[in-house]
Amino acid sequence: MSNLSAAEGHPASVMDMSFANQALGSVYMLDTRKELQPRVYTLPTEIDKEIARLKLQAMNIHIDTLTPEQEKYLNSWESGT
Repeated sequence: MSNLSAAEGHPASVMDMSFANQALGSVYMLDTRKELQPRVYTLPTEIDKEIARLKLQAMNIHIDTLTPEQEKYLNSWESGT
């Protein structure tokens, strides 16, 4: 974290999300340490989405939730153009 905080060129609005990822990633590792093997892990999607949700909420930005029909369309190569 000290390397990131001492870096130049990144605004605080970006750094806060980096720190949130590191902090919640550390909590995740602590909470699941008995199940984890020594290797590199990707941050669970749920944590990443929660950080994004909180950031948007702090910026007073609201996003829509996709309907099942929209999700089906987005996940299919058979529909659309």
